[in-house]
Amino acid sequence: MANASAPSANGRPRKTSSSCLTQAVTEVHNFEVINFSLLEGMGVSKFVSSKNFRVSGYDWNIRLYPDGATANCKGYISAFLAFLGGASARVRFSFCVLGKHGQVLKLLNDEHTFQNAGLRWESPWLRFVEKSSLQPLLHKNNDRFTIKCVLAARSPVFRAELFGPMKEKATRHIKIDDMEPSIFEALLHFIYTDSLPNDSGVERNNVQLQHLLVAADRYELDRLRLMCEVKMCQSIDAETGVLRAVMESKGFDHLAASCPLVLFDILDTLASLGI
Repeated sequence: MANASAPSANGRPRKTSSSCLTQAVTEVHNFEVINFSLLEGMGVSKFVSSKNFRVSGYDWNIRLYPDGATANCKGYISAFLAFLGGASARVRFSFCVLGKHGQVLKLLNDEHTFQNAGLRWESPWLRFVEKSSLQPLLHKNNDRFTIKCVLAARSPVFRAELFGPMKEKATRHIKIDDMEPSIFEALLHFIYTDSLPNDSGVERNNVQLQHLLVAADRYELDRLRLMCEVKMCQSIDAETGVLRAVMESKGFDHLAASCPLVLFDILDTLASLGI
């Protein structure tokens, strides 16, 4: 059993937090704006919006202000990510303006904690794109363009544990059962840094990678799960790809039950090696 508040092996206190951020839960939404010239002149603070889309249990949409969101935005288009409500949500997101054939006019990245329903209301978004720079793209693409939103949020499983019905309990500890401390430490490292720890040995140990893969699946950390799958497949060669030994390892049954798709990748690799 590992506990989020337990001291680390070197005796130094481990940092803890009541929220966690990961790029694992990622969605892409494309908002295509057609006949943009017909939207110009609708007035300052007037907007059109994309349909709602759901990421990590929350609803969002993209709002576009063809004549700017405020009077100070003359000559600019304003664009915002709108949080439609719920508990606090910390996200990373980007807006990219694309032409019909994938031409990129504008890319803007941001990170923000939405405490309540509302918009990310900052200067870069108020003056998202200058209209004069948009005209050549519109001319080439039949008066249309697309705003591509890439939105990444933390694991919904951790969110449920942190902000669910039990959040009023005095303790803020999350009890983790059936996980080795080294695997849990690697899991936390990924949550805070979006990478595997270089000195943990997990990357070089297939058995530990199996356990970390199971943990990633349990907490719906899709990016971490993919990283583990790739590293496991890369480590298989004529010397290490002994199917019987793999099937007899401790984590195989759990792996087969939790992540059957990765077994297909492993078997495909073995077949290509003639093993």
